[in-house]
Formats: sequence, C-alpha cells, structure tokens
Amino acid sequence: MSTQVERADQDIENKEEEENIPEDAKDLATYVQNLLSQMQSRFQTMADSILGRIDEMGSRIDELEKSIDELMEQTGVKDGDVAESGEAVISSRGE
Repeated sequence: MSTQVERADQDIENKEEEENIPEDAKDLATYVQNLLSQMQSRFQTMADSILGRIDEMGSRIDELEKSIDELMEQTGVKDGDVAESGEAVISSRGE
C-alpha cells in the first residue's frame, strides 16, 4: 500500500517538474535569461551589503584609533614610547 502512495507522490513530483520545464528553445532561453538576471540581482544585493559592512567596519576602526590616541594622550604615552615587547613606556606628564 505504501509503495502505491510513494509512486503517486513521485508521479505528482515528476508532473510538477515537467510543468516547470520550458517546451521549446525560445522558452528555454527566456527561462535561463530570467534565472541569470535573478542571480545577478542577488549577487549585487549581497555585494552592496558586504561593501556597506566593510565601510561600517572602517568607520569603527577609525573611531577606535581615535579613542586609542586620546587615551594615549591622557596617559602621557607618545607614539615613540612603545617598547619592543609592545608595552607602552609611560612618561611623566611634566616631560
């Protein structure tokens, strides 16, 4: 009994697939062209989204660098006051 149901389901799926298949070359060309157009649109949307995120990250990095520079000024650390180990050498503010 279950095999008949499975066959019926497969027949329905096959008919649906056949209905989606274009009948002649002109329809096929139109179908492919529409499909490629949709893909191009999706890729463009993704590219725009990625570029927007990259720009946003760039702005955040700029803000972070500015904050770090401000913190370094507040603590009296100069750009040249960094040891080889990467640790900041704090000088007194009077110097």
